[in-house]
Amino acid sequence: MRILVCISNVPDTTTKIKFTDSDSKLDDANIQWVINPWDELALSRAVELKEDAGSPVSEVEVITVGLAHTEPTLRKCLAIGADKAVRIDMEPLDAYQTAAQLDAYIKNEDFGFLVCGIESGDYNEAAVGGMLAERLDFVSVSSVSSIRFEGDTPIFQRDVANGKEELKVNGTAVLIVQKGFARVPKIPNMRGIMTARSKPLQIIKAVSKSPLVEFKTYNTPPARESVKMVDNSKELVERLSQEAKVI
Repeated sequence: MRILVCISNVPDTTTKIKFTDSDSKLDDANIQWVINPWDELALSRAVELKEDAGSPVSEVEVITVGLAHTEPTLRKCLAIGADKAVRIDMEPLDAYQTAAQLDAYIKNEDFGFLVCGIESGDYNEAAVGGMLAERLDFVSVSSVSSIRFEGDTPIFQRDVANGKEELKVNGTAVLIVQKGFARVPKIPNMRGIMTARSKPLQIIKAVSKSPLVEFKTYNTPPARESVKMVDNSKELVERLSQEAKVI
């Protein structure tokens, strides 16, 4: 079974974000780019399944929509254990455009199932997985927290109110996974890093598809106030009540 993990290339969470062009464009100078954390967990579990002798998963492929600066992230995916990487050559402007590019590639391929992290660490829209499933006319399974197999049939477990449920899906499904799908992200070892250099990284021309959303301006969060030291309980209660409004 061949499975596909969709990867988003995002700024490291410790990066100090700045904007240019009247706060309408991200200043990408000096940004450390990383695998989106939810996608990294998805990839880690996919590789674990491939390495499990009792699993039917035989190949793990990763894909992203982005320009050349995303390739180090894809190479890290290959070092973690993916067998092939695909880069669709464009800078997507919204979730719809991303889903459309992925759809154009996936509809001509054969995968057992697709995996998307629940959201990306930059825009946090949680939209691409659902849009992709709708465009492909695949079943979408959200909030997936684990997967197991009965023979060649995958059983997906998802979190619901007051418990968990298990599902079987006929045909290809898009799994939208959250924390828990893998316990910890896999760390590339030296052998993985060396073999990643020879693994295929395919670059595909983007299809013509306009975005539906235009981002006009960005605003950074307000600076935090300085720390206020309180040396007695009466003053603490007054500040929590009158200033913080939490009691």
